[in-house]
Amino acid sequence: MKKLSLIIAVLTVVIFAGCGPKRSQAFYAAPSQLISANYDGTYVIRTQVRARNAAIAFTDAQRKAVEEVIFTGVKSSTDGLPDLKPLCFDMNAREKHEQYFRAFFQDDGPWTRYAGLMDKRTGTTRYQRTGMQSVTTITVTVNRDALRDRLVQDQIIPGGGRY
Repeated sequence: MKKLSLIIAVLTVVIFAGCGPKRSQAFYAAPSQLISANYDGTYVIRTQVRARNAAIAFTDAQRKAVEEVIFTGVKSSTDGLPDLKPLCFDMNAREKHEQYFRAFFQDDGPWTRYAGLMDKRTGTTRYQRTGMQSVTTITVTVNRDALRDRLVQDQIIPGGGRY
């Protein structure tokens, strides 16, 4: 009888242990936000990435910010600051110049000259652990003017004051 009640108690604990709130491992990429614009042509952008550790997250955040400045633009998070339009308005530019952008965005590629991390102050980076990875919100600077000059020089976007 004791054995039966012990088995029932163990089964009850096992069954009810799995009834807690379920944590979702889904990650929905939040769009980047434009924080401020500087007079030297650099923009401060807050972006969110998912990575295994901080080093990978910092690199991915910088790469993501440069990619968004080129292809999709960045929405402003403050009033009075206009949205950042994309440098490349051609919707098929990524496919047309696939080899160029593959070489441009490789690790330690040319994109690293146009992105940097904001100084490490409290609140500029936030972490949220989800299982094996962390969702990291990072503040990045992107030199849009120099990036535009590079894309014009490499004949990816047209020059002549159109952008």
